[in-house]
This record gives sequence, structure tokens and C-alpha cells, in this order.
Amino acid sequence: MDLNADLGESFGSWTMGNDPAMFQIVTSANVACGFHAGDPITMLDSCRAAFELDVTVGAHVGYRDLAGFGRRAIDLSFDELFGDVLYQLGALDGVAHAVGASVDYVKPHGALYNRTFHDVEQASAVVAAIQAYDPGLPILGLPGSQLLEQAREAGHPVFIEAFVDRAYQPDGTLVPRSQEGAVLHDAGMIAERAVRLATKGEVVAIDGSIVSVRPDSLCIHGDTPGAVEMAVAVRDALQRAGVELESFA
Repeated sequence: MDLNADLGESFGSWTMGNDPAMFQIVTSANVACGFHAGDPITMLDSCRAAFELDVTVGAHVGYRDLAGFGRRAIDLSFDELFGDVLYQLGALDGVAHAVGASVDYVKPHGALYNRTFHDVEQASAVVAAIQAYDPGLPILGLPGSQLLEQAREAGHPVFIEAFVDRAYQPDGTLVPRSQEGAVLHDAGMIAERAVRLATKGEVVAIDGSIVSVRPDSLCIHGDTPGAVEMAVAVRDALQRAGVELESFA
């Protein structure tokens, strides 16, 4: 099982999360590409840390929305979104190559991630940009999403992600962050959810129903308060349950 986190989200003198600690725990890092978060130095530091610690680098592409941290949906044309995703891929991949690393998968961020679950045109633009950059680049996302459906049709390897620190709705989508209880904080409960997802392929939704998910990767958000403690608890619980941790990519 892969354990991923959104990292490289600091910007200038503003620090987000504890990346040095998180890089010691995860097997894959979704590195911000400068649009929703991150900057050239942060990208460089993130790729260097990933290379030194044998952590797989993924391009965490998002809307051009630094002020809103990429969590506000933006109506873009196909060409606009195509160009924005292509730009971010090229930027991070160039930085990664400079330190001996490489971009080995793509995962949209925030509002773009949620939008491409159901929005055919935006999902098409994201997939088309990835296809134009590297036809074999794996794509990580939610099961049942337009993003993964179109990626699969285009011939990209697709991998399923599940979130250990986010609440689920009965249909398998995430509870919006605007709703109370959308983000989980209890490290013990999060660790139990991780083991259940990894061993049974299921998670309890916010209404108590069981949602079937067969993840290739488990995500814990690096910007959540207490993220390091949660990630340590998840990793330890998975290892105690006999789950081997390795990158899907």
C-alpha cells in the first residue's frame, strides 16, 4: 500500500505543514507546482528531499489560486486548463530532473480534484494535458471519477486513492470542507480507518453506511494540524497489520 501526502505547499516566507518530518513517513509526495501553493525554491527543496529519501514525486496540479489555496472552483475553458496543467507539469518535472528525481504520477489538487470527479470537460482538459506531456504518466484519483475514466480510455495507468483523514459521503465522494466533520483529527481513529481501507477495502461514511473502496494509495493531508502524528499513527498501524508500504508508481 502506498501512503501519500500533499507536500511542498509553503510559499515564500509562509510555511505550510512540516514537510521534513512528513517526507520521512510517506512513500509518495504530491508536490505543489506553484499555482495553488509552492514556489521554485519549495519545489526544489521538495524534489531534493524526495530523491534523498526515495519518495516518489507526483505533480499536484491545481487551479491558479494562491489566495484560496486552490480550494475555489474556477470556470476555465478547455484550452486554459490544458495550458495551466501542462505548465505545472513542465515546471515541476524540470526542477525534479535538476536534482536527479522525476515526476512519476499526477494528482489534481483541491477544487480541481473535486471538479474533475463529475465535470467532463475539465477532466478531459487535465487528461489531454498529461497525455500531451507524457502518454504513460500514471494518474491518481477517486474511483468512479470522470478523471480516471477518461485517463483509462486514453491509455494512462490509473490508480485509486482513498483519504484516511476526510469524511466520506454514501456515494463515495468526500464531504465538502465547508461541512462540519469533513476533516478528521483523531489519530487513533484515522489509523483504524487506514487499516480497514488497506485490508478490507471499505470505509464508514458520515451516515454510518459502508462505502467500498479498493485503494492503491492512502492520503493524509500535510496541511492538517497534527498531520505528522496522524501519519506516524497510520504508518505504524499499517505495519502492525502486516501491510507493506511501497509507492504505487
